[in-house]
Amino acid sequence: QVQLVESGGGLVQAGASLRLSCAASGRTFSSYAMGWFRQAPGKEREFVAAIRRSGGITYYADSVKGRFTISRDNAKNTVYLQMNSLKPEDMAVYYCAATTGLPTVNYYDYAYWGQGTQVTVSS
Repeated sequence: QVQLVESGGGLVQAGASLRLSCAASGRTFSSYAMGWFRQAPGKEREFVAAIRRSGGITYYADSVKGRFTISRDNAKNTVYLQMNSLKPEDMAVYYCAATTGLPTVNYYDYAYWGQGTQVTVSS
């Protein structure tokens, strides 16, 4: 098993940047592909970004492509989500998730989840 703890959320103005971190403990971090998802009030949880075990291949939702960057540091057991040019529509609770399979855009493919971190973007 792996335990995930997100941090780095907060309140920012539109156009600002934030970096989310997700620290993992438990089984070997490099055994997991990692994903970031988000959920706004009244909406379904949606895929944001994902990264393979080695970090060499990444995937993004069209809505964040070019603005967000996912990365990982396997030596630090941490995955990051750098968010630039934030928009009010990016406001949500952001969750990191882990899977022993290949990363996908489907939240149900991820077995392990953090508790989430709130990102609020004011216009």
